[in-house]
Amino acid sequence: GPAGTGKTYTAVALAVKALKERRVRRIILTRPAVEAGENLGFLPGDLREKLDPYLQPLYDALKDMIPASRLADHLDEGVIQIAPLAFMRGRTLDHAFVILDEAQNATLSQLKMFLTRMGRNAKFVITGDVTQVDLPDRQHSGLLPTVAMLRGVDGISVIELDEKDVIRHELVTRVLGAFKELENREKEKKG
Repeated sequence: GPAGTGKTYTAVALAVKALKERRVRRIILTRPAVEAGENLGFLPGDLREKLDPYLQPLYDALKDMIPASRLADHLDEGVIQIAPLAFMRGRTLDHAFVILDEAQNATLSQLKMFLTRMGRNAKFVITGDVTQVDLPDRQHSGLLPTVAMLRGVDGISVIELDEKDVIRHELVTRVLGAFKELENREKEKKG
């Protein structure tokens, strides 16, 4: 769904609910390490310091739902883990609620790698907005092909949001509409 529809927030809320109800033992939040115009390598600090600002929307959602001291404990104890997508390779994620956020910035092979990490008693949620792809020019988002391929597979649900679902300021809906009109005009010009 588009910007402002609460994709990340809703997914995190479902994960926190599952953790509180003891349906899972941990929450794992991940994003592809693709930056909107800024290279992580040029940011100061160690890996965590470089990634923290990039992962801020995930922290923001968690801070709304879990008291700060408990959140810090959960992060320190590994009950809640936040990491770039590349760090998922080789893991089997049992008893976990796992969220891949900003999946429009994952390639098809990255999405396959992510989805094949699923272990016993795991729930995976993928969020993304195909209008906000930040991948380098030669790489293509794997989100649409993955959704198309998995739609209708037993045990998998696809939920699509649109401008009507925006929960941010009312102007966000109008901004999205204006950009959509521009994109449609550009498509018409190209024939």
